[in-house]
Amino acid sequence: QVQLVESGGGLVQAGGSLRLSCAASGRTFSSYAMGWFRQAPGKEREFVAAISWNGGHTYYADSVKGRFTISRDNTKNTAYLQMNSLKPEDTAAYYCAGDQSPQYYSATTYSYWSQGTQVTVSS
Repeated sequence: QVQLVESGGGLVQAGGSLRLSCAASGRTFSSYAMGWFRQAPGKEREFVAAISWNGGHTYYADSVKGRFTISRDNTKNTAYLQMNSLKPEDTAAYYCAGDQSPQYYSATTYSYWSQGTQVTVSS
């Protein structure tokens, strides 16, 4: 069993930055791929970014490529999402997710989820 606890959301002006953290319990974090997803009111949950178990591969949605960076520190059992040049359309609840062998872009293939944190970008 893996528990994911997320932090770092908040309110920021357009053009600003935030860093989300996702701390995992358990000894198996280093064997899990991690993903970040977001869901805005009235919209479906969408893929944002993902990273392989050792950080060797990263994947991004086109909408965030070049602005967001996903990373992980397996010694701290933590994954991160650095968000720069934020736009009002980035406003959503953000979730981290983990699984040993997910299809990176597909939310339904991740077994473990955080509680979510709100990111609001004002114009």
